[in-house]
Amino acid sequence: MTQIRHLAQPVQRRPDELGVHSLDHFNFFVPDVADAEKFYRSFGLDVREEGGKLNVYTRGNPHRWGSIAEGPRKKLNYMSFGAFEDDLPRFRERLKSLRIELLDAPPGFASNGLWFRDEDGTLIEIRVAEKSSPNEKSPVDNPAGVVAKANAPSRSKVPVVQPRRLAHMLVFTRDIPKTIAFYKNVLGLRLSDRSGDMIAFMHGIHGSDHHMIAFVRSEAPGLHHLSWDVGSIQEIGLGAMQMADKGFTAGWGLGRHVLGSNYFHYVRDPWGSYAEYSSDIDYIPVDCEWEAADHPPEDSFYVWGPTPPPDFAINHEAAAD
Repeated sequence: MTQIRHLAQPVQRRPDELGVHSLDHFNFFVPDVADAEKFYRSFGLDVREEGGKLNVYTRGNPHRWGSIAEGPRKKLNYMSFGAFEDDLPRFRERLKSLRIELLDAPPGFASNGLWFRDEDGTLIEIRVAEKSSPNEKSPVDNPAGVVAKANAPSRSKVPVVQPRRLAHMLVFTRDIPKTIAFYKNVLGLRLSDRSGDMIAFMHGIHGSDHHMIAFVRSEAPGLHHLSWDVGSIQEIGLGAMQMADKGFTAGWGLGRHVLGSNYFHYVRDPWGSYAEYSSDIDYIPVDCEWEAADHPPEDSFYVWGPTPPPDFAINHEAAAD
């Protein structure tokens, strides 16, 4: 069982510790942007064509969580992490001391940040940005039914499910130990939990969910899924039906994970990766030291739920190489 040890004094930001505070946004290519627009709009996201790219927002939130551009095939292009402004020079010095080559921003991308590649060759940005990772556990609404009242809504009257924020990404990597070390030593993330050399979950030191990014072993890098936070198990179920009504029936759920504890339903996108409705994930506050554990495979995946589909762990980006 994971043990939690609290620091002596609560703080809003870890003093004198260098680490990114958020997974700011993602970028990937797909062969048909129209397919992406249909999928993510059906999922309940605010999808806008801006500057020749398809940008992804959540309703009522000005933060841009990601962008999607057209390319010859589905491919994760880069991941951008947010940092405090006064930390950017420190990150520059860290990269220099680790002899990590700084790169130019990709063509067409304005950036105030630092660009480099991780151990798998995936492009990474550290940029100055407002903290988009939550400062406390996201509220969850799973109320008990009221006596002497019909509590379920009519299906024809249920609202459209609209996720509140990007929760995390799960990406493929060739080497779990090397990846953990890289994201710890370079970005300042910390290991939350792992299962041997198969999967690992990492959180931000300035307060974040149990994981803002996770890694699963594969023969090549790539995107497995994007996870989106919703407010209840009811919304997860409604989201699954919402997608099924639009023709997106392939996926996995309803279930509950072990590591992170969140309830989930995954919907398969047109390129073999997934979008996840997620609710009630564990939270690691800024004033908390989380003692990571190495869990056996049978105790690291899900507590309950249907059997995952046979292709759930396939890296379709690797198959395309």
